[in-house]
Amino acid sequence: MEIYCDNAATTALDPEVLNAMIPYLTNQYGNPSSSHALGQKAKEAVEESRHTVASLLNASPNDIFFTSGATEANNIALSGAIRTYDVSHAITSRLEHKAVLQTLGQYSQEGELDVSFVKIDSKGNIDFEYLENLLKFNAQSIVSLMHVNNEIGNLIDLKALSALVKYYDGILHSDTTQSIGKYRIDLQELDIDYLVGSSHKFHGPKGVGFIYINKYKKVKPLIYGGAQERGTRGGTENVAGIVGLAKALEISYRDLEKNHNHISYLKSFFIELLTNGPIKNIRFNGESFSEDKSSYSIVNVAFPHLKHGGSLLDKLAQLEIYVSGGSACSNLTQSGSHVLKNLKVHLDRDNVRFSFSRHNTPQEIRHVVKVLNQIYQEDEGIAKSKLLEVA
Repeated sequence: MEIYCDNAATTALDPEVLNAMIPYLTNQYGNPSSSHALGQKAKEAVEESRHTVASLLNASPNDIFFTSGATEANNIALSGAIRTYDVSHAITSRLEHKAVLQTLGQYSQEGELDVSFVKIDSKGNIDFEYLENLLKFNAQSIVSLMHVNNEIGNLIDLKALSALVKYYDGILHSDTTQSIGKYRIDLQELDIDYLVGSSHKFHGPKGVGFIYINKYKKVKPLIYGGAQERGTRGGTENVAGIVGLAKALEISYRDLEKNHNHISYLKSFFIELLTNGPIKNIRFNGESFSEDKSSYSIVNVAFPHLKHGGSLLDKLAQLEIYVSGGSACSNLTQSGSHVLKNLKVHLDRDNVRFSFSRHNTPQEIRHVVKVLNQIYQEDEGIAKSKLLEVA
C-alpha cells in the first residue's frame, strides 16, 4: 500500500490543473512575446493568470511576477532589494530555507552585507523582543522570515511582524512557500514588501512560482536579456506552468476551508494514534504538536533510535510509506537538517517529517501508524533475542 506523506516537499498535480494546462502544452504553443495571434493568445493566458493570482491575494496584477519557483523568487527579492536600495544589514533566522540563508550568506562573504540572526527558543519560536532590538540599532534593515517553517511547521504572525518591521522603517520579505494555498493571505492587510510562492506546493506544476513586489518597492533584475515580466525577470514565460499555477491557487482558495478541516483532522488523528500507541518516548520537534502555533499540514516527530540499527526513513520507504527527514533540498547533501541542528534537540533520534494533503485519508493515517508500531515491535523483539543469545 503506497502512501505519500511528504507533501511539504511536493504535491500531486490536480487533474483540473492539468486540464487547464493541456491546451498550452499542445495547440496553444505560441510565445507570449510574439505579435501574431498565436503569441497574443499565450500572452492573454499569462495576463489572465496574473489577474487570478493577484485577485486571490488581494493585490494588484502589476505587483505579481512569475518565476521558475520560490528559490528564484527569494533570490530576486533579496538580491534585488540589496542592490536596489544599497541595503547593508539583514535580519533573518537560522531556520530559514537555504534559498534565503545562502543568498544572504553570499553577500556577507563578499563584504557587502552584515547579517544578524534573531534569537529562537528550543521550539523554534522567534524572540520578537530581540528582533525589535536588532531593528532599533540597525535602521532600514531587510528582514527575511518565513511564514511557515518547511520542516517543523512553526507559524509566525505575519501581521505583527510586518507592523514591527515597518515601525523601524525596515524592508520585509517573507517566504510563504508552505502557506500559500493553505492560508488566506490578504496583502492589503499586510505591510509587506516581497512575498513568494511555488506552484508545486499547492497541487500545481513544478518549475513555476511567483513573487509579489509591493508597488512602492522595486528590484534590479537578476536575469537580463529580455523585457518579460516588465523587465524584472527576463526569459520566455512558462505559459502552461503559469496557467497551472493560477488554476491550482484558484482551486486551493475555493476549497480552503474544506481542505483545512480535513487535513487538520488527519494531523490530530495521527498525533493521537502515535501518542496513545506502544512506541515509547515519542517527542515532537518545534511547535508541530500544537494546533495553534504550527501549520495544520506538518508534524515533525522525534522517534527513538531503532535498537537493531537501520534508518527508520529507509524502513518506511521500503514499505512504500514516503516521508522525509527534513526539507527536500537538505536531502541532496550529507549535512542533514540545519533546522533541527539549530534547535539542538533530539539529534540522537530518528527525526521524521510527515506532511499531509487533501489526498490523504484517515485509513492511510491509521496504516502509517500501524506500520510504525510494527517496526518498533519487531525491533524490540530482535533486540531481546540478541540479549538472550549473549546470555
